[in-house]
Amino acid sequence: MIQSIDRAAKILGLLQGSRRLGISEMAAALDLPPSTVHGIVKSLQSHGFVAQQPSGNRYVLGPALLKLSSVYLDTLDVRARSMRWMHELSRRTGLASRLGVESFGEVIVIHHDRRPDGTEQMPETGVTIPSHVSAMGKVLLAYDAAHAADVLSRPLPSLTAETTTEPDLLREEFEQVRRDALGYENEEAVIGESSVAAPICAEDGEVIAAIAVVMPSNAWPPTAAVLDDLREAARNISRELGAPTWPPRPPAPGQD
Repeated sequence: MIQSIDRAAKILGLLQGSRRLGISEMAAALDLPPSTVHGIVKSLQSHGFVAQQPSGNRYVLGPALLKLSSVYLDTLDVRARSMRWMHELSRRTGLASRLGVESFGEVIVIHHDRRPDGTEQMPETGVTIPSHVSAMGKVLLAYDAAHAADVLSRPLPSLTAETTTEPDLLREEFEQVRRDALGYENEEAVIGESSVAAPICAEDGEVIAAIAVVMPSNAWPPTAAVLDDLREAARNISRELGAPTWPPRPPAPGQD
């Protein structure tokens, strides 16, 4: 492992999620001398990977990372094949839709189709969500034993009063996901927001992503029509990816 690259990656990791940190804070978090961190940060800044706030001595992730991430996201076959179906899903339901994949134990939104009502909405592509509080995450956990074992081996943070943090209760939800090919969360991540998700399968039949619709909690639960539209979108995307069947087959005995 190249030490300087490792340290630079750790600094970028500290700044993820719109965090704003000073040199001393980053040095303390990494247990490194401030002079060492300062030199790495300035190198990252010169390439646009880190930006300094105009007023003050704090740093944030820079625009070069957004450009790189956009290129990466555009190469994902699942994203490319999902976009038109997600747009149609949002049009039919009147709800925003999300496409998510597992990334380092969380869910990263790789595409976001906004509500078609013309209201101002924050773009969500690139946002990460803890797997256990996300409908998409619950779908991915239900079909990936290694992902589930990793997530449930650690204390689960509570984002709202509705967040499920008991591993046994989550495992029961995973059984429901595999039975119905649907995962749910009701105000577990954000108060006033709920979502339902369905699995997307690849050519080998494995679940590689999840698609969700997001609705205000006062519209919960989703109607049968919304669930049908969501399932149809997941089925169509899976078919385009070459999946032999949908819904996906549950894990083999002993793989849960």
